[in-house]
Amino acid sequence: MRTVTVDDGAVRYSQTISAGPHLLRGDEPVDAGGSDTGPNPYELLLAALGSCASITVRMYADRKQWPLEGVHVELSYSGVHVEDSAACDTETRMITGIEMELSFVGDLSEQQLQRLLEIANKCPVHRTLTSRIQIRGTLAEIAR
Repeated sequence: MRTVTVDDGAVRYSQTISAGPHLLRGDEPVDAGGSDTGPNPYELLLAALGSCASITVRMYADRKQWPLEGVHVELSYSGVHVEDSAACDTETRMITGIEMELSFVGDLSEQQLQRLLEIANKCPVHRTLTSRIQIRGTLAEIAR
């Protein structure tokens, strides 16, 4: 797995994201003080989940030699702060949820469609998001 790096840009909230040779941009929408030069962090999270689910389903269907011709994943995130964000350094209180709707194209039986849905809900990113995750932030020494 490649290391991902994120650097803030010259424009407020704009972020440059590098993953190997790939460059992405992250930002906040204009109404949140950003410039909307890229997806916001939650949209990037949804993209990770959606692409993982789609790839996992494709790999499974290919292995089974099922006539899957296309996969479409539509995702939405809802996160409502129970209290003001100013309290986020002392406690996190949010009601969150992700809706993931999948469409499959191909001459597939109802059983195959249901199995593909099960497989999508077991993709690695889905499992990561629904498991207990430990994230450890450390301070790197920056050369001056």
